[in-house]
Amino acid sequence: MAALRATRPVRPAKRIDTSHYLYIAVVVAVVLGITVGLLFGGKDGFAVSLKPLGDVFIALIKMMISPIIFCTIVIGIGSIAKAATVGRIGGLALGYFLVMSTFALGIGLLVGNLIHPGAGLDLKAAAAYVPPAAADSQGFFLGIIPTTLFSSLTSGNILQTLFVALIAGFALQKMGRAGKPILEAIANVQALVFRILIMVMWLAPIGAFGAIAAVVGATGFQAVVSLFTLMGAFYLTCILFIVVILGGLLKISTGVSIFKLMRYLGREYLLIFSTSSSEAALPRLIAKMEHLGVSKPVVGVTVPTGYSFNLDGTAIYLTMASLFIATAMGQPLALGEQIGLLVFMIIASKGAAGVSGAGLATLAAGLQAHAPQLLGGVGFIVGIDRFMSEARALTNFTGNAVATVLIGSWTREIDRAQVDRVLDRLEPFDETTMMAHAIDPTPAERSAEAERAAQSAVLEDARR
Repeated sequence: MAALRATRPVRPAKRIDTSHYLYIAVVVAVVLGITVGLLFGGKDGFAVSLKPLGDVFIALIKMMISPIIFCTIVIGIGSIAKAATVGRIGGLALGYFLVMSTFALGIGLLVGNLIHPGAGLDLKAAAAYVPPAAADSQGFFLGIIPTTLFSSLTSGNILQTLFVALIAGFALQKMGRAGKPILEAIANVQALVFRILIMVMWLAPIGAFGAIAAVVGATGFQAVVSLFTLMGAFYLTCILFIVVILGGLLKISTGVSIFKLMRYLGREYLLIFSTSSSEAALPRLIAKMEHLGVSKPVVGVTVPTGYSFNLDGTAIYLTMASLFIATAMGQPLALGEQIGLLVFMIIASKGAAGVSGAGLATLAAGLQAHAPQLLGGVGFIVGIDRFMSEARALTNFTGNAVATVLIGSWTREIDRAQVDRVLDRLEPFDETTMMAHAIDPTPAERSAEAERAAQSAVLEDARR
């Protein structure tokens, strides 16, 4: 009997997701910040003196901008090269991602310009900012070129970082197989950078407390109304984008109901909502799309590529948050400035969709590059960024699921009868098949998986 007890397998202890504690801490910090701001407000009140807490947090985020931009752009260009080798699947997927990201960008601009969520705040946190002397076009382009290749990562000039990252990415693309170890090394550096970013995000409650207390102390209850207006409008915009835009496109193109697809992915939504990151559900999305009836080559190319290039929720967030900050600080952006700023943000955010907090860093990077006088305004939305990150991740995830079904249908790489059986609950997903996906893949592993899928697709096309 004792021997039987000794050989009985020990069930591993359930791992507690520490991000829940961060979520709770941010909620508490927001409530305390609002309370302190209302009780100890005024121009010279205690609440306004807490502003440096938010400034410190923004400075830490700013510290992470250059390495994040460099790594994500270089890896993103490598992903484009791999996707392009797949022929019709990769080309169709990239074209679809570009169109949908642009569409989401436009929707965010439209809603932001309609509701003006930051109106009435008139914050002057950047009054000390002194704009640089205007430069002619020649000076502007010369300013993009760094003094040395590596100084672009330390000078704080985001356009220089972007320029060097583009050159490095295309150079590695031309190197072919010889550049693969370098790409893998950069992917590992990216993992380190995101790990540091996650550590910095643990200071978000302190930054949120100081920033919101100062804002509410200076402007009163109007700040609370404006923040929750932005959050509510963002959630409503994401819901309409999923149901009307993605749902309508899916129904017209394939006849599949978006509500049945979302019900099928219910467990993944719960996982994403609890972690504020779509990366946690990547292995499950791959397995479930294959079970749904989409071919492995399509799933293997579309899903990993979509996680870097299909960022509908992030596009909506960046547009609305930028317009909120500009309006709140009394410096609204002209339409041309809005488009230039937000196109940069969409490019810079490639590859960062799965990391909680990367959206805030991308927002700061875009403002620093195109409107540095607005950078201090990022601290105003630190407190609600965590709440909006769920909507970002859920919208990105849904967009990738819909894209996989659409690409499968357009390339005729989908078993439609299987789709109907699965979505009608006649052939449920076997959760035991996820045992092999218990550990999240690294960026290098996802890259290798995408390359294997690309090779499979090429071989399959050759057989035909």
